[in-house]
Amino acid sequence: MQKFAEMAAGWFRRREENAGGLYASLEELMEQRKNLAYLRQSGKIQPSDRVGEVKSAFKGRGIEMEEIRAYSFGDDVRDIDWRVTARKKSPYTKIYAEEKDREIYVLLDLSPSMVFGTRKELKSVTASKAAALIGWLAQENKDRFGAALYDGKETWTFKPQQNRAHLLAVLKKISETGRKVLPNAGKAKADDGLTRPLQLMTKMIKSQAAVFVISDFAFFDDAARKALAALAKKSQVFCINVFDMLEELAPKSGEYMVENNGETLVFDSRPPSFRKEYQNFFALRRAAVRDFCRKFNCRYMEARTDVELFRQLKFI
Repeated sequence: MQKFAEMAAGWFRRREENAGGLYASLEELMEQRKNLAYLRQSGKIQPSDRVGEVKSAFKGRGIEMEEIRAYSFGDDVRDIDWRVTARKKSPYTKIYAEEKDREIYVLLDLSPSMVFGTRKELKSVTASKAAALIGWLAQENKDRFGAALYDGKETWTFKPQQNRAHLLAVLKKISETGRKVLPNAGKAKADDGLTRPLQLMTKMIKSQAAVFVISDFAFFDDAARKALAALAKKSQVFCINVFDMLEELAPKSGEYMVENNGETLVFDSRPPSFRKEYQNFFALRRAAVRDFCRKFNCRYMEARTDVELFRQLKFI
């Protein structure tokens, strides 16, 4: 199913002087710091039913062992204690003391498919806020923070540093890039999806880093899968799948006219067969990413554009 970005392109051009959910302003990205309190107060968080249990991204694979506990999905298979597993006849894993001064990276997808949204804000805005939240959490934990920003054509990289000025420079670039991609969002196409940014990230990082890939995974082809698998072998990978409600659920019953690459398309959303096919398309795409993550030991999370991030993401 083609995205409706072309339909909204004119609206983007009229409103680009005002962020209004179209791009994340620097102020909005800086304000994400206040959400750290919500993340740490687990009793106040209402996680999405799709998130599941995710081990802390900020608890490193240190040297000193802290405990042995039952294995849960997402734990590093390299930490399985095979002697205890054989004795208990179920998998158990070693948990190590927290490793300080880690390297935390974000690979932020701001390519054309991300410039879409029907509730509250565009996917690119939600993704940008997620990147900022991770950056602030790394700052608070005194971890070094690095980033790669991809706009569909170019990739900008920031080597990991542990200081506020560096984080603000990354946030400023995120805001500028998000605003820059708006005018031609309906016409532009990504060169080759996430493949090259993932390959670049793999070259950048050292082993045992934590990497957050924030994208809608719209162009998650075989080449991108291969690149992400290579990254997962070298680091701890978290995939945050950003989506809009209109991608998950078919629009209200009726006739709609949209444009795609200059062509006008009229469709009727009333037939049950159409609604079922529409929803199955997204469900299958989401399942493909989730299954990939399970296979290659990546952590999988989801972020919907109309729900507060701290209610959906669980880092700690």
